[in-house]
Amino acid sequence: MSAPQGARGTARPDTPLTPPEAHRIAVIGGGPGGLYAAVLLKRLDPDREVTVWERNAPDDTFGFGVVLSDETLGGIEHADPVVHAALQDEFVRWDDIDIVHRDTRHTSGGHGFAALGRRRLLEILHARCRDLGVELRFRTEAPPAATLATQYDLVVAADGVHSATRDAHADAFGPDLTTHRCRYIWLAADFAFDAFRFEIAETEHGVMQLHGYPFSPHESTVIVEMREEVWHAAGFDGLDEQESTERCAKIFADALGGRPLRGNKSAWINFRTVVNSHWSYGNTVLIGDAAHTAHFSIGSGTKLAVEDALALAACLQEQPDIPSALAAYEAERRPVVASTQRAARASLEWFERLPDYLDQPPRQFAFNLLTRSRRVTHDNLRLRDADFTRSVERDFGCPEGTPPMFTPFTLRGLTLRNRVVVSPMDMYSAVDGVPGDFHLVHLGARALGGAGLVMTEMVCVSEHGRITPGCAGLYTDGQAEAWRRITAFAHARAPGTAIGVQLGHSGRKGSTKLMWEGIDEPLPDGNWPLSAASPLPYRADSQIPHELSRAGLTEIREQFVAAARRAAHADFDLLELHCAHGYLLSGFLSPLTNHRTDPYGGPLENRLRFPLEVFDAVREVWPHDRPMTVRISATDWAEGGTTAADAVATARAFAAHGADAIDVSTGQVVSDERPAYGRSYQTPYADRIRNEAGIPVITVGAISSWDDVNSLILAGRADLCALARPHLYDPHWTLHAAAEQGYAGPGAPWPTPYGAGSRRPQTGRTDAPKQRLKLGS
Repeated sequence: MSAPQGARGTARPDTPLTPPEAHRIAVIGGGPGGLYAAVLLKRLDPDREVTVWERNAPDDTFGFGVVLSDETLGGIEHADPVVHAALQDEFVRWDDIDIVHRDTRHTSGGHGFAALGRRRLLEILHARCRDLGVELRFRTEAPPAATLATQYDLVVAADGVHSATRDAHADAFGPDLTTHRCRYIWLAADFAFDAFRFEIAETEHGVMQLHGYPFSPHESTVIVEMREEVWHAAGFDGLDEQESTERCAKIFADALGGRPLRGNKSAWINFRTVVNSHWSYGNTVLIGDAAHTAHFSIGSGTKLAVEDALALAACLQEQPDIPSALAAYEAERRPVVASTQRAARASLEWFERLPDYLDQPPRQFAFNLLTRSRRVTHDNLRLRDADFTRSVERDFGCPEGTPPMFTPFTLRGLTLRNRVVVSPMDMYSAVDGVPGDFHLVHLGARALGGAGLVMTEMVCVSEHGRITPGCAGLYTDGQAEAWRRITAFAHARAPGTAIGVQLGHSGRKGSTKLMWEGIDEPLPDGNWPLSAASPLPYRADSQIPHELSRAGLTEIREQFVAAARRAAHADFDLLELHCAHGYLLSGFLSPLTNHRTDPYGGPLENRLRFPLEVFDAVREVWPHDRPMTVRISATDWAEGGTTAADAVATARAFAAHGADAIDVSTGQVVSDERPAYGRSYQTPYADRIRNEAGIPVITVGAISSWDDVNSLILAGRADLCALARPHLYDPHWTLHAAAEQGYAGPGAPWPTPYGAGSRRPQTGRTDAPKQRLKLGS
């Protein structure tokens, strides 16, 4: 838990004094994070010697306004009421966000912002430092951190995104710096916007956007941003600060009411995301932008720096020595920062891809912008501004009282009653490829549970195409009859629920143990031969597959065709071709696993050749009115692997061959992948494919709440949401989602025998009488 979120992170003067190891403290950098750290560290122990080095003058500052959340202010109030009171006197507050696009303004209220000028924030912190006896050395370059580390007990490096401390000790901190594709400039206007304003300008050179917000009763911050190629095309690369400022004011004259903009040593820059493997080295610790950055579009740079200072001060009070304190500080802050950076990255990438969304219906575009970081969701936006949210729902086509997730969706001749998919989940419980009673109960329960579409696990097209001995198949007529028993149950007992089959071949990832016996570990005996695009083992201890010849490719293609015919006989409603997760067809798509030199290897066009041949052959025998989808890994999470652009091109290729939707997953292609996990972490890939390739998508990956599903569907980032683990935890997840939202319409009908359970059961008594009188003894 981060410092401002509860009593844990508050640093109070009545706690025990720190150990003597932290008596002399050097702070490099006089920004808000460094100054606030100095304030807290000195306040907690007045005998400390705290010195701050700042190379600029006291009144030098870059940027204009600073936005702080109520959460952060709560932490400041507990830690230093004097600073909090000074800030409260300076803040301007507002609730609305205005989104202006194609001459239409949409306003959403109830958001709650507080801002003040960066210069005024620094003045408050300077004054507090002086009151407490912190030594401030302005216009003075700090000695190197290595030198300070020998003279001081603790060195706090708050020297910003271009941290010299971090660069000097890169081997210890392990920085990972990513420069992004948009250029932006910080400017100011001498009037106060009455809302947080986003304005889109579609110019002859490309799309530009303005982010604006007030920071005093008479001033606003204005950030102008555009993609690098637009910046060049518009000629900004040849303009000085004054010329750029005047040009931006002209482009956004409507937003500014014809008023000018001004700069402050303003320059066009690319945002840089900073991540570090370690935040401390010896007695030197990084805070704020030196340790991590978060894109300005979620307004978290100063917030994170202040919260770092709070947590560092608290940990120094609580821990017995400096090494323990620095370890505790990093352990506390890293998860919070990682979550913020994921949200910031999602927001940053949304603005990088802004042109993809411009043709959305106006209110959906506004909703999409508001929910871009996934910090604001459908449910909390409905609480903040119910009227705005209802208007977006009406435009989307939601009947009154119907959450977006319970609207129907049509693929070819199949109409799904809602947007929830039970994602394919390998059960490893078949015998000789035959699904048995376990599969009947497992899939039957989830069909009864209300999802619009229930998918089987990957069903293998041959005995040698299995992953494990427990994998289900469709390579015999007996297997097909066993599947027909399951689909018949679903259609009869859960009418309106569609059931789909996912066909695949394990490729180089076959002949392994059951998952719970050792995932991806080779069988100790009884192995079968493996085949793949190239003779590359999945792991060092994996079997080496043989490279498929033309005859082998033809044989496997026909195995897919035969399995598809059996799937049609088994009465599945939808067929998905598994081209993801490093299995056979995925192995052809990825450059990391396809090293062929024949027409099936090399550029993406060639790597697509065999998967498309299989798709075409299956589509030919699969009933015309039944949809086909394709699951792909949109990234390999590994250098040199499939890129997001490759994924879009792959989706376009399958769409051109008749795919009805793309099921967008990621990874599991190479064993040394480095996934960036997090809530809805794969959705940005689905979003990009949907909006660039123009094909419906199924998104999957850490979607765990009905609020997530509603948000993603209503924003137009996905058409269907597939959930796996939530359906293992609760087979009736969809029905319960309907009950929790008070929905009882056709998108989630309860099976008649279960009707009595369609309301949440009563809990224990919570209405005990409250104490009203307190009598003296």
